[in-house]
Amino acid sequence: MNPSRRLVIHGACALLLAAALPALPAFAATDVAGVKFDDTATVQGQALKLNGAGLRTKVIFKVYALGLYLPEKKTTAADIQAVQGARRIQIVSLRDLTSQDFGDAFMKGLNANTDAAERTRLLPQTKTFGEMFAAIPGLKKGDVLLVDWIPGTGTVCTLNGRKIGETVPDVAYYNAILRIWIGNDPADADLKPKLLGG
Repeated sequence: MNPSRRLVIHGACALLLAAALPALPAFAATDVAGVKFDDTATVQGQALKLNGAGLRTKVIFKVYALGLYLPEKKTTAADIQAVQGARRIQIVSLRDLTSQDFGDAFMKGLNANTDAAERTRLLPQTKTFGEMFAAIPGLKKGDVLLVDWIPGTGTVCTLNGRKIGETVPDVAYYNAILRIWIGNDPADADLKPKLLGG
């Protein structure tokens, strides 16, 4: 068989083989200001989907990119807070932030979306979170902070893959954290609809 005919047959066989194989899923990610959020994440063995992701800005400055992962897509704050199973908030810092700056912004958002009675009830857990902020120097540009809800365990925070602070067991506290971004008075009005899948 001459070489040209052999190349044609090999090429045809390769095409037939490619057509017969099932299509492999393409790796997908959502880009937010250069930060890639994978479309899926796994928390304690549970597969989660990216519900939405967006940018937190302050005046004209990009502060951080944030992604919200849930077991299944939800489009309202109430439905997100009622989700059973694991959940994840992924924050990627886009600038250097001191622990005081980040902690103050966190407390401002928490206070804006809880009433006095709830703040009193959640005070011990808020104190635990405050100790976590005090224990780290802050966030550097590119740092990744994960705030995971793990059923049966509680809220677990990791910074660049290392656990920080104590585990907070009450799901009501995790929902209060979520309301910082998806509550009635969100930290960033443009970010909220993106987290709700908009």
